[in-house]
Amino acid sequence: MASFHISVQVVKRSAGRSVVAMAAYRSGQALKDERNDAVRDYSKRRGVAHEEVMAPENAAPWLKDREKLWNHAEQLEKREDAQLAREVNLALPHELKPEERLKLIREFVQKEFVDRGMVADVAIHEPVTEKGDDPRNHHAHVLLTMRKATSEGLAAKKSREWNSSELLSGWRKSWAEIQNAYLERAGHRSRVDHRSLRVQRDEAARNGDRRLMALLDREPEIHVGVRARAASRRGYKPASKQRVVGVRQQPAREQKLPVRAPGFVTRPGWVFGLPNQQSKQTGPQRAGRAINYPAIDRGSRVDWLTNLMLGNNERAKERIERIDRQTARFRRRLDYWERGFSWRVEGAIKGKKFRYHRAMTASQERARKQHAEKRKKQIREIIAQLENVLVGLRGGREGVLTRRKALYRWQDRLAVAVDRALGGRQSDGRTRE
Repeated sequence: MASFHISVQVVKRSAGRSVVAMAAYRSGQALKDERNDAVRDYSKRRGVAHEEVMAPENAAPWLKDREKLWNHAEQLEKREDAQLAREVNLALPHELKPEERLKLIREFVQKEFVDRGMVADVAIHEPVTEKGDDPRNHHAHVLLTMRKATSEGLAAKKSREWNSSELLSGWRKSWAEIQNAYLERAGHRSRVDHRSLRVQRDEAARNGDRRLMALLDREPEIHVGVRARAASRRGYKPASKQRVVGVRQQPAREQKLPVRAPGFVTRPGWVFGLPNQQSKQTGPQRAGRAINYPAIDRGSRVDWLTNLMLGNNERAKERIERIDRQTARFRRRLDYWERGFSWRVEGAIKGKKFRYHRAMTASQERARKQHAEKRKKQIREIIAQLENVLVGLRGGREGVLTRRKALYRWQDRLAVAVDRALGGRQSDGRTRE
C-alpha cells in the first residue's frame, strides 16, 4: 500500500554543507563548487531516474543551469551560518508507473513551489536492488531556493514568508490530495493521509467505521535514515550514557558582533569554539542540563523500529483472537434463537390442546417471533461489525508482517557484513575493541 512521507529541512552552511555538492549528489552529475574550488563528481551514482530544474516563467534562463544556479546561491550568502537552500524529500507511490510518478511530482512542484517564485531542482531516485534497497522505495529530492527568481537572477532579499509552519501544513495536505487523485485515476484502491494515526482513528470512531478503526490501531513507525543504516552496516551500536548538554557562555548584551569585511558578519568565537577568537566573558555562564540517555533511549533506530513492528503485530494478533471468540459466542446465540423458535412452533401445532389454545398460542408465537427476529437482526449486525474489524486487523497485521520480513532480510545482510568485517580484522591479529 502507498505510504505518505514528506519532510523539509534547511541546508545550513554552519553544518558544513555545500548546496552545490548536494545538487551534484542528488542529480548524479559532476558540478564545480566555486566557493570551495572543488569538483563534486557523482556521475557514477546509480538510481537517478530523472533530474531537472524547474523555474518560473519570468526567471533568467541561466537559472535552469544547475551549476550556475547553486553557485549563484552560494555567492549571495556571506555569513558563515547562512541558510543556503531548502530541501524537500517525498515518497512516491510505487503503485504508479514511472511516467505517472514524473507527472505527479512535476504537478506538485509547479503548484506549490515554482508558482510561488522558487527555483526547484528535482531529482527522482529509484531503488537499486543490487544494493539491497526496498523495491518500493521510489522517492524524490527537491532543492529549493530561499530567494525568489527574477529576470536577472535570485532576489537580493530572502522570502521569509516561505518559513511559516502554516505553509508546511499546506504542503503536507496538498501532497496527500494530489497523490490520492493520481492513485484513483490509475485505478488503485490505495490512499494516503497526511494526518496522524490518532486523528484518523478519532474520525473513524465518529463515523462508526469499526473496520478503519481496527486498521489504524497501531503505533506509528519511525524512519531509519541514511546515517542509522550506515552505522548498522559498520556494525556500530550507539552507546547511551549520561551527558551534559546546553553548556556555553553567553556574551554580554552590549557586545557587538565583529565585522571581518563589508557585508560579512560572523558570530563570536565562543559559538564555533575557535581558540584564537575568544571574546571576553562579562555575562553569566549558563548551566548545562544533565540528561540520562540510558533511561530514555530505545536502542538503535533499527531496534526501535523492530520493537514497534513486533508490538503492532502482537497487539493485532491478540485483538483478532479476542474478536474470533466474540464472533463464535454470538453465532451460538443466533443458533439458539433460530432453533428455539422452530421448536416452539412445532410443539404448539402438534399439541393436544391446539384448537383450544389456538388464539393464545398464535398471539404468543407472534410476539416470540418478533422478539427472536429482533435478536437475530441485532446479532447479525454485531457479527458483521466484528467481521469488518477482523478484515481491518488482518490487513494491518499483514502489512506489519511484510515490513518485518523486509527488515529481517536487511538485518541478516547486516549481520553477514559485520561478521565479514570482524573476520577480516581478527586475521590481522587485532580485536574489534
